Amino acid sequence: MRFQETENNSEKGMKEPEKDKIQLDKALAVIWSEIHCLHDDIELMMELIQNQRNLEGYVGFANLPNQVYRKSVKRGFEFTLMVVGESGLGKSTLINSLFLTDLYSKDYPGPSQRIKKTVQVEQSKVLIKEGGVQLTLTIVDTPGFGDAVDNSNCWQPVINYIDSKFEDFLNAESRVNRRQMPDNRVHCCLYFIAPSGHGLKPLDIEFMKRLHDKVNVIPLIAKADTLTPEECQIFKKQEIQEHKIKIYEFPDTEDDEDSKLIRKIKLDENWWTVTNYALSPQEKMPLAVVGSNVVIEVNGRKVRGRQYPWGVAEDVFLPVSVENGEHCDFTVLRNMLIRTHMQDLKDVTNNVHYENYRSKKLAAVTCNGVDATRSKGQLTKSPLAQMEEERREHVMKMKKMETEMEQVFEMKVKEKKQKLKDSEAELERRHEQMKKNLEAQYKELEEKRRLFEEEKINWETQQRVMEQQKLDASKTMEKNKKKGKIF
Repeated sequence: MRFQETENNSEKGMKEPEKDKIQLDKALAVIWSEIHCLHDDIELMMELIQNQRNLEGYVGFANLPNQVYRKSVKRGFEFTLMVVGESGLGKSTLINSLFLTDLYSKDYPGPSQRIKKTVQVEQSKVLIKEGGVQLTLTIVDTPGFGDAVDNSNCWQPVINYIDSKFEDFLNAESRVNRRQMPDNRVHCCLYFIAPSGHGLKPLDIEFMKRLHDKVNVIPLIAKADTLTPEECQIFKKQEIQEHKIKIYEFPDTEDDEDSKLIRKIKLDENWWTVTNYALSPQEKMPLAVVGSNVVIEVNGRKVRGRQYPWGVAEDVFLPVSVENGEHCDFTVLRNMLIRTHMQDLKDVTNNVHYENYRSKKLAAVTCNGVDATRSKGQLTKSPLAQMEEERREHVMKMKKMETEMEQVFEMKVKEKKQKLKDSEAELERRHEQMKKNLEAQYKELEEKRRLFEEEKINWETQQRVMEQQKLDASKTMEKNKKKGKIF
């Protein structure tokens, strides 16, 4: 047995350089393909520059951005925000503070009433308007997360929810007749870290590792007003990078208007103060935030803040204002999440996370190779047994592919039949409507004809009576004349 293990280890040692060589060749192939694509793009751009023509007057296609803007505003926008964290960390309060309104109804249960034995995923939609622009905001909450004694696999319901929304969008894209597809995919996940003052817990690390490839994760230190500045800095050290957690990176905007807005935000809200150590949003991660549903008055200005028994926090011992950059990173979160990078969050979700899910889903359907995750015990099997097992796996994959193709075919045939039925029903409805209209017109004409016949008979009768009266009158006159001659 030891001799066999030694042989396996030696074979494994010999295969590792070969694997590295194969991976290197694949990487070089990808690089060369990208270089060729870049070369083709450059040639295309040079050809377009050479073929550029100057216009002699106004044509009108410069108005295209305005057309896109009007159409987008008319259609409205959608955004899905997921909040994950233990109960009582102020998730609902922070969401209300972000959008400056009470998004949750008054009868929404508090943390103590929402604690579940298992993790639940609940969503609520709300339509909000600002400056003529309407936003359909979907809030996805996870009551019960981290509240159980055993939190094993407590992230699985969240992963299942995200994958289900990807699956719904993929099915909508694959239909024969693609109508307007609502985007219910999760665009951002705010993960709330308990303010323990001792860094990240194993549950926090494991959750973010499980989800960082599926959604844009932004970690937040909840209720940061309970920590000292030194304790907050413990979180802001390289702990997330040490565990190789991929959090959402706020990119530098290339738009001049966005750059002006960001500079204005930094100047107006003291974003580069000494207390914030002049850090960028990436260096500030995880952001230390405070939320409040209470509006207080500080120096004649109404702000959302938290009132403490010892006073208000515009000074060191006064109330904490959630919109003051010296007290917390709330303004950084709101400005980057809503004002400057909301569209980028949607783009990253569509171009990165959804494309990864889509490619894996399609590869699982079309892949005919052997599963690479087979156990090591299969390497010690005889070649005949291994070939037989591979044949069975191949047959099972072929049957699965055949079943899926039949399902897709049946679905398309069903949709086509349904479309034909709808068309037939519409034609029958129009036929019946036209038939009813013709019958109504026929009845109307018959009624007019009957009335005409009656009027004709009456008129003829009146004419005969008048003729008879004239005849009688003429006879009477002749008689009177004869009598006059006799006398």
